[in-house]
Amino acid sequence: MSSKDKYTVQNELAASAGSAETEKLSTTNSDGDDSQEDDGGRQSWSRKTDFVLSCLSYAVGLGNVWRFPYVCYKNGGGAFLIPFLIMLFITGIPLVFMELAFGQFASSGVVSIWSVSPIFQGVGWAMFIISCLIAIYYNMIIAWTLYYFFASFNTYLPWSYCGEWSTEACIADTAVMHNCTAHDGVWYNATCYTTQTYNASELDVFRLLSNTSNVNYTSSSDEYFHKVVLDITPGIDHIGHVKWELALCLMLAWIIVGVCLARGIKSSGKAVYFTACFPYLVLLILLVRGVTLNGSTNGMIYYLTPVWDQLLNPAVWKDAAVQIFFSLSPGWGGLITLASYNKFHNNCYFDAVVVSILDCVTSVFAGLVIFSIIGYMAEELHQSVDTVASDGPGLAFVVYPAAVAKLPVSQLWAVLFFAMLITLGLGTQIATVTTVHTTLIDRFSNVIKPGRRSFLLLVTIMCVCYLCGLSFCTQGGMYVVQLFDNYAATYSLLATGLTECFALAWVYGCDRFLSDIETMLGKRPHKIWSISWRFVAPISLFVILIFTLVHPDRTKYEDYMFPAWADGIGVCISLASILAIPGVAIYKVVSAMCFGGSSDGLQQTVQKLSKPTPDWGPRKKEHRMLVKGDHYMNSAVPTEVVTHTSQQPMMLHDYK
Repeated sequence: MSSKDKYTVQNELAASAGSAETEKLSTTNSDGDDSQEDDGGRQSWSRKTDFVLSCLSYAVGLGNVWRFPYVCYKNGGGAFLIPFLIMLFITGIPLVFMELAFGQFASSGVVSIWSVSPIFQGVGWAMFIISCLIAIYYNMIIAWTLYYFFASFNTYLPWSYCGEWSTEACIADTAVMHNCTAHDGVWYNATCYTTQTYNASELDVFRLLSNTSNVNYTSSSDEYFHKVVLDITPGIDHIGHVKWELALCLMLAWIIVGVCLARGIKSSGKAVYFTACFPYLVLLILLVRGVTLNGSTNGMIYYLTPVWDQLLNPAVWKDAAVQIFFSLSPGWGGLITLASYNKFHNNCYFDAVVVSILDCVTSVFAGLVIFSIIGYMAEELHQSVDTVASDGPGLAFVVYPAAVAKLPVSQLWAVLFFAMLITLGLGTQIATVTTVHTTLIDRFSNVIKPGRRSFLLLVTIMCVCYLCGLSFCTQGGMYVVQLFDNYAATYSLLATGLTECFALAWVYGCDRFLSDIETMLGKRPHKIWSISWRFVAPISLFVILIFTLVHPDRTKYEDYMFPAWADGIGVCISLASILAIPGVAIYKVVSAMCFGGSSDGLQQTVQKLSKPTPDWGPRKKEHRMLVKGDHYMNSAVPTEVVTHTSQQPMMLHDYK
């Protein structure tokens, strides 16, 4: 049969398959409960909303609440929204769309999917390693939040007063001290000395004693976090012992994650209705309460007031790009994994735009909530807003709890706030663990079968991560968390995203990728996406990576600067995932040349490994026959569906 006749027959078969598929789609509601689209055994989302909410819950995390507001006000307030929105359309939406389309088209995990270009399979392993590292330390943050959540049910919030655990520097209400000094009083030995009770000479004595006492007064909320919850050591070189309370909270956090994933995406798809929606309800309640407080308006105005000069600062644009990239989480592997359970003709372009925009809106909205409370705190302390504002753990576990303690029915607001943080953390953690679990099942599908083995793998992942996480439960655990947070997904994430963009846009080819997307959506995306994937996005990522490498941030926690050897360990944490990219590529080339039985030279071997393998493409036969392009015409359509068994129900009792 001639080549032309062969293509004609295949086109007729594809047309026939397309008609059948169209008929099937016309009788199936895309948002219905058709949960087993894949007759090969792989699960698909029960409803489209399950997938969208999973992506939203994955993207919207703790960083939206405790990082973005601080970054926004620090970089020009309202003016920061301009580079923030520009970077959303330059790097955010294009990368999210690319990963969602990539995962949906092939329905594979982050490693198996690189049959598209085997020499770049190290990108998938890098994503897997990044997800493992994040899963280990991210759950510790949830464990801290669980600790505070349970403590919020006390008759009196334990951080609202100086207990037996406190030092002489503890002040239950720092507003009292600031009111004292603001009215020409002297604060010494937890007492305010004023002109109403003492003459000028006596006040001078107390003032001298106060200046020479070397006591740095701290709030009770600060001491509670560091003395009770953490019992923190002086530095990372003094790791201390494991705190059993934190170890139990970490165990509970892992149990919750396990329950949410016990039946694969069928259970996680239901859990996200709570983890994705509950934070918005709490944020709205907290905003309504916040705007009724004195000084809240000042805080929100300070947050949004534009400082236009900041737009000329390159660091501001870098921070905007970094915030977008790390908030939407391309490069982690989670978006590819979640999209791999989509129905083949799902409109992933619409999903990418909706999730990206909602994530950014959430960040801005959360900033209003946080700064309404910070404005209230500044009013109480008679300080400027910038001296009260903080980010990271300091905001979540010191500043905000201190503000909540001053509100009527403070236990209610504390429970709501920490419940919101728990759900925000769980949304990201569930998708991250799903990525790890899916990758292992897809790679070892011949060993890990559906049912109990899949569930046992999940339990094994949880146990291993828990044991590794015990180092975070020590007295010096906060330092270890900071080290992981600074290195596990910063440089490595940028390098992974840049390589992924290069592999798909240049090696596999944008035109080919757009044709694949056309097969799924029924309409070819605009060529603007080709320009973005080939030039704009990779150049932006490269500039951010270089800027980050040239101006590295030394790891520190509050005033404590980490020693050089600790940052050296952090670099090794980053390299653990980055080196997987060249390492796997070298392994593939050496294996093909030395053990593949081929006489090809280095150049020919690299070229072959850069091309898609015969099993690349949609997993179902009728979908493969719909795909256009010589790279599919020249590879035989498999007689059976290419299957992976990841994320099937883990508690099956019927093994047929």
